[in-house]
Amino acid sequence: MPIPNSQALPALVVVMSDDFVLPRTGSLEDPIRVAVMISGGGSGLAALLQYQRTSRTHQTTLVIADKEDADGLQHSIDAGVPSLGIPIPMEAEAKERRVTHERLVHAALGEHDIELVVLSGYMRILTPWFVRRWKGRLVNIHPSLLPDFPGAHAHRDVLTAGVDVSGCTVHMVDEGVDTGPILAQVQVDVNEGDDETSLQERIKQVEHVLYPETLDRLCSGQISL
Repeated sequence: MPIPNSQALPALVVVMSDDFVLPRTGSLEDPIRVAVMISGGGSGLAALLQYQRTSRTHQTTLVIADKEDADGLQHSIDAGVPSLGIPIPMEAEAKERRVTHERLVHAALGEHDIELVVLSGYMRILTPWFVRRWKGRLVNIHPSLLPDFPGAHAHRDVLTAGVDVSGCTVHMVDEGVDTGPILAQVQVDVNEGDDETSLQERIKQVEHVLYPETLDRLCSGQISL
């Protein structure tokens, strides 16, 4: 289904708790510096980088993957964007690995003067330690119409439930799993005969339009508390 041009939409006031701190308002001359975090092939990253070839109020200036050989890093390398693979530090004690990893990520974000973190197919659940430091400047896209079907297996859960409609949701990240304030949603029909792959691919096409346009709204100040 077609997605309205974000610039034609009215300002959106989102109800958030006081501990959300939104990024400053960017401009074409001084865009918000974005870090994209990925885990896999990076199709969403590729779509965002293509979108940003036209001047926007946001610009990807760093890409971080949770493994050094993530295929998606090639998109940012080809675009000349600084790219890092920061794997889980297996030498750390098991119970400390997640926070140790996130401290490395947080340090890299600081070194690159990042203002907004965009999760794009990033498959790790972030700890409250990390979320608290970026809350309001940490955005995710999820392949269902939240609050329905949160978690890592949304397409499977949608098909198991037998619903007629799914979609995707752009939301702020909070300390829960896919529970943060919703910024934008688009419905996608579930077709007879769909499997997880066909539904995923059709929703991805919508995600690749909705996510950059929602970032336009957030980074231009059209989304407020």
